Amino acid sequence: MEQTTRRVDWGEVLGYGVGAVGLDLSYGLFNTFLMNYFTDVLLIDSVFIGIVAAFSRVWDGINDPMMGTIVDNTRSRHGKFRPWILMGTVLNAVVLALMFANPGFRIDSQNPSMALWIYASVCYVLWGMSYTLVDIPYWSMVPTFTSKPKERNIVASIPRLFSGGGQMLIVVLTVSMVKMLGDGTESSQMGFTRWAAICGGLMVIAALVTVFSTRKMPRIYPNTPKEKITLKRAFSVIKNNDQLLAFMCTAILFNTGWYLTTGLGIYYFKWVLGDADLMSKFGVAAGAGQALGLVLLPILSSRWGRKNVVKGAMCVTFFGYIAMFAAGQAMQNFTLFLVFGMIGCAGVGAMFVAQTAMLADVVDYEEYRSGERTDSVVFSMKSLLLKAAYAIQSLIIGVGLKVSQYNGELNAQADGTKTGISVMMFAIPPLFVLCSFLVFRAKYKLDGAKMDEVRAGNARKKDVT
Repeated sequence: MEQTTRRVDWGEVLGYGVGAVGLDLSYGLFNTFLMNYFTDVLLIDSVFIGIVAAFSRVWDGINDPMMGTIVDNTRSRHGKFRPWILMGTVLNAVVLALMFANPGFRIDSQNPSMALWIYASVCYVLWGMSYTLVDIPYWSMVPTFTSKPKERNIVASIPRLFSGGGQMLIVVLTVSMVKMLGDGTESSQMGFTRWAAICGGLMVIAALVTVFSTRKMPRIYPNTPKEKITLKRAFSVIKNNDQLLAFMCTAILFNTGWYLTTGLGIYYFKWVLGDADLMSKFGVAAGAGQALGLVLLPILSSRWGRKNVVKGAMCVTFFGYIAMFAAGQAMQNFTLFLVFGMIGCAGVGAMFVAQTAMLADVVDYEEYRSGERTDSVVFSMKSLLLKAAYAIQSLIIGVGLKVSQYNGELNAQADGTKTGISVMMFAIPPLFVLCSFLVFRAKYKLDGAKMDEVRAGNARKKDVT
């Protein structure tokens, strides 16, 4: 049996991290611009989009753990992660291009084409399924690099740093690229189609870097279940692991708040502030803030402990929202808005890398609790919680746009519509962050002495085997 007790190869980790750029090019385009593309380009009803998002998550509740069991049961000469990373990336890149394309269906908000709505719905579901194929095995690799807490914080921060870079590229470049590749407007059908195809191609290249960089990773890991993991066993892991459930509640609440901001960004800058290009400037500030948070998390965690730093990151994010609202709405000072946005996003960046490290700890906790290592079953929850947060975001945005009488065909929006967009962007997200903080503080226990106990217990089991 190959062992994982080896020194961390940081060149290998960097190559691994490159794949996260591609993942977030796809997820960033999906999360940040898909709703706007559907409402303003394809003129699909926003409530319908929210309903599709909600129903697709019901399927993901089965599909994601199923994919986790498939990965954990994979035995190949290329390991159990790398084949799925490459296959899933290619499929997701194809679906991404198709989702932002229109094969020729009629676009008419007054007399909508049911064929177009069905096409959009099918692409939406297929995107989620194909993204699961790559996302679960990719992030499942994190705990296999090292079990040492300081090293794990750094290892988790590297792909999150690359991931933030992919997200920043989407936020900064999409508006200008859609204009340049299309008809000169930010709502160009051809511009979106070509840009999505380019992002898909870059996604495949990034995945190839990851696959070749990690070719020396172990193929078999200590405490790997001797028998195949069944879907029933996967749901048992999810149901009985109290720390996994605590983590999921914390992450879904926090991520929903942030996804509301990213999903509404194009609406806010285009209609409330009157300039869609301002989103690029916000993207730079947000990216810089997230990068700062990614760097600070391992440094601060070594001194105060990750749990305390996570609680601090949530407080910083909450403050950032309140300050952005004051600067943008009350003071109408865009420079201050960017400064506070960068501060708030430092908390977001720290939270995202902490989530990856926390989930890696949950993998170790499940091994300690049950005696079996189920990396991909546990990490399937990361994919599920991302999509669950997006579903909640889509429902809130879809219903909110409908209630505020948003119309993507107009050249200007009513004051009530602008107020609705601002409330969804700045008032609702901090409430989700606050709820996340309360759940985390009360329920999440994997820190300090508890993790020392988990690691010692797992080490004894490995010595026995």
